[in-house]
Amino acid sequence: MNTTAQAVASDDGGDMLSPLSTLSASDLPAINLGESSARDWLSMLKPRVMTLVVYSGLAGLLAAPGGLNGVLAAAAILCIAVGAGAAGAINMWYDRDIDAIMNRTRKRPIPAGRISPDEALAFGVILAAASVMVMGLATNTFAAFLLAGSIAFYVLIYTMWLKRLTPQNIVIGGAAGAFPPLIGWAAVTGSLGVMPWLMFGIIFLWTPPHFWALSLYAHSDYERAGVPMLPVVKGARETRRQIVLYTLAMVPFSLLPWLLGYAGLVYGLSAIVLGLGFFVSVWRLAHDKQDAFGVSLTNDAPARSTFRYSILYLFALFGAIAVDALIK
Repeated sequence: MNTTAQAVASDDGGDMLSPLSTLSASDLPAINLGESSARDWLSMLKPRVMTLVVYSGLAGLLAAPGGLNGVLAAAAILCIAVGAGAAGAINMWYDRDIDAIMNRTRKRPIPAGRISPDEALAFGVILAAASVMVMGLATNTFAAFLLAGSIAFYVLIYTMWLKRLTPQNIVIGGAAGAFPPLIGWAAVTGSLGVMPWLMFGIIFLWTPPHFWALSLYAHSDYERAGVPMLPVVKGARETRRQIVLYTLAMVPFSLLPWLLGYAGLVYGLSAIVLGLGFFVSVWRLAHDKQDAFGVSLTNDAPARSTFRYSILYLFALFGAIAVDALIK
């Protein structure tokens, strides 16, 4: 998820200037139109993000009661992957102005000039429509509806509205990344139960500590672009406090599938061990060596560690859900 716009005027989220008002020609990457490759088109799908989306969607599909023909199950997972990739491509189309400013995104195909904005938008829209249509044909209309809703939420609510508007962008927008277990479950059952909503809630609560850990050490990029991420608007100290609060909510919540009887002992023990690991990681982040303004004196080493652990945490936790379902 990316964004840019300008410079945030104050710690309480003051006015933002025009995205490109402080951008000089030297800030932009060289334009090389017509040199796109298969790798460029693949990168438009945000494959790293897609991996986690597919994984959580598969966990939802496996946890659902009943079963789905192997070919249809593969089609459902493919649709979730393509839908997520389509949303990523449209996100890159919309955020091309700020991507050109941020160091970590300026080499993406659109700001680098290897893919035109019109091509990128058409690519995303076609893939989005195809993924929803195939999901409806391969599984059911409810799963297709959820897939369409997740794409629309990410593009319209997060990318086009919240991302440049509020430091709470990732909190509300994080719901978009929590849809895949719902879609996977609905692909099998045509409906939703308690368990997929619990999986949704885990991802929803996991997203802020995961992304804010990243934004702690990437805050200069966001500040340069004017994206109102929490560290830019409220500072590093408040961001660490919010990470602690969300972790305190997420870890106990992650035990609910086991405590309520929707998951077995494998999941329960995994949630406990992984949750303790998350607490340790976040404790180190909260007690990072800081200056008087809360800025890390260790190059945000604990934040980097927490970001990496958060990825491992979610993969292992949802893997335990899948294992539990398979051994029932």
